[in-house]
Amino acid sequence: MTQLTVSLEQGSDFTVLSNRFIDEYMVLANDAQIKIYLYLLRMSGANLPFSISDIADHFNYMEQDVLRALCYWEKNHLLSLDFDSAHSVKTIRILPLPSKEASVSSDITPPLSQIQQAEIVPLAPKLAISNVLAESSERTEKPNYSANDLVAFKNNNETSQIIFIAESYTGKPLSSSDMQTLLYIYDKLGFSIDLIDYLIQYCVDLGKKKFSYIQKVAIDWYDSHITTVEQAKNHTGKYDKSVYTIMKALGKNTNPTTPEIAFIRRWSQEWGFSTDLILKACERTVLNTDNHRFEYTNGILSKWHAANVKSLQDVEALEEKHHTKTTKTSSKNAGNPKSGFNDFSQRSYDYEELEKALLRSN
Repeated sequence: MTQLTVSLEQGSDFTVLSNRFIDEYMVLANDAQIKIYLYLLRMSGANLPFSISDIADHFNYMEQDVLRALCYWEKNHLLSLDFDSAHSVKTIRILPLPSKEASVSSDITPPLSQIQQAEIVPLAPKLAISNVLAESSERTEKPNYSANDLVAFKNNNETSQIIFIAESYTGKPLSSSDMQTLLYIYDKLGFSIDLIDYLIQYCVDLGKKKFSYIQKVAIDWYDSHITTVEQAKNHTGKYDKSVYTIMKALGKNTNPTTPEIAFIRRWSQEWGFSTDLILKACERTVLNTDNHRFEYTNGILSKWHAANVKSLQDVEALEEKHHTKTTKTSSKNAGNPKSGFNDFSQRSYDYEELEKALLRSN
């Protein structure tokens, strides 16, 4: 077999990684933990600010995934986490790798003099991390269910509904691995059928049909103590990416307020508008007003809802109908213009007879 040689052209655009990390720490860490640690090194070397939510967005993880990875590296003495009064991560410090003697015992912490003083999270994260390690240890890890377990799950009158719901939303028969995930969510996380129904619907609406993603969302809800559909709606409504897309479309770069969330939920959930239609209304709002944009957009969508608009094509048809009606009205008015003079009835005169009458009078 041909031997490969790897060469490195030195430059400023690279991140230094310890060989010991590759040899000793990468073996035991999972993909998320490795990616997040490398990302921290990269951001630290570039001296760039970021937040927990930035890391989650970059890798398409849940914020709880990021927090668990940070706790993992802190437990292995590669990071040091500082918290504020609200128990949120305030600062992350990258520690030098423990010596081989120290790494034998996980209870040995490097002296503070060895800490690399690199505060790489000056922006406050949006999610609290209090008791993350405790919660993670309390939650039962996903077991490897037997074939008999899966058969019993499939044949049970109650749980068979879950399989039917999942296959309806995803549009495909479930594999053994998919059923393992569903059984875990129902059996160990304790989700009700209604909550599983909403969970799968929520993920599919985001375009995420893989059960690995559905499991991640389920774990996030479990860690957030969500047990009802209403709690899940409140949770997803605030952090749903479509909410921030709509906020951005209206020129707002802040977190949504409670009234703004109420508007967006009305448009998407109560009135059933797609994100494309909502963004179309936002586009028209921005072109017409700088103030009260949520109210203005609500007015547009209210009219579309009354007209039973379901798609962008429906909007075009509605506008074409309005344009045709307006054109006919304008043409009619042009043939009989109303003015101060034309408001009176027009008379027809015989000018020759008028002239003769004037001569006789003289």
